[in-house]
Amino acid sequence: MSAILKLFGKSQVRILRPMEYEVIRQVVKPDQAIMLDGLLLTGMRYVEARRFQQHAEWLEGNFIHVPSVKVKAKQKERWIRLSNYAQQVIPLFLKGAKLPGKATFDKNLKRWAQKAGIDPIGLCAKTTRKTMESWLVFYYPDRIVNIMQSQGHDTLTSLEHYLNLPFDNTDKEAMKKWLDGWI
Repeated sequence: MSAILKLFGKSQVRILRPMEYEVIRQVVKPDQAIMLDGLLLTGMRYVEARRFQQHAEWLEGNFIHVPSVKVKAKQKERWIRLSNYAQQVIPLFLKGAKLPGKATFDKNLKRWAQKAGIDPIGLCAKTTRKTMESWLVFYYPDRIVNIMQSQGHDTLTSLEHYLNLPFDNTDKEAMKKWLDGWI
């Protein structure tokens, strides 16, 4: 299937299918795979993930407590739910290599995609967050409110962007590894 590009703000962001994510993941070094997994599995904004690496105390069992630093934030704090697999990966993410600057990560992600034979158009630091939310909405359509709270979005934003994406049963089966136990 073709790439999933969604318009977020002024730019198009690529949302990866599970098999595309796996292919990219296979061409990176183990520490880079942990970075990618940490970004994907938390669904955090890139800046939040960088702060999280400095605040391991935010991890509380199968949740990450994220205090908001945005003055006009709709949600002053949020609790990010973690899947079973995420609970194994996040301690490694916290102990691993620190995330580079956003521009460097964007370049790396595009380079890794090209190396993996994946079209790099639309790939950026937002890709992992948008991919995770898209997968969650598809995999757990009855848990949209929980997904929105965990991601820090209002329902309208999520409904506009994440419902009706062209995932299929093959995608759903591949998402299972990443998302089981999230509820």
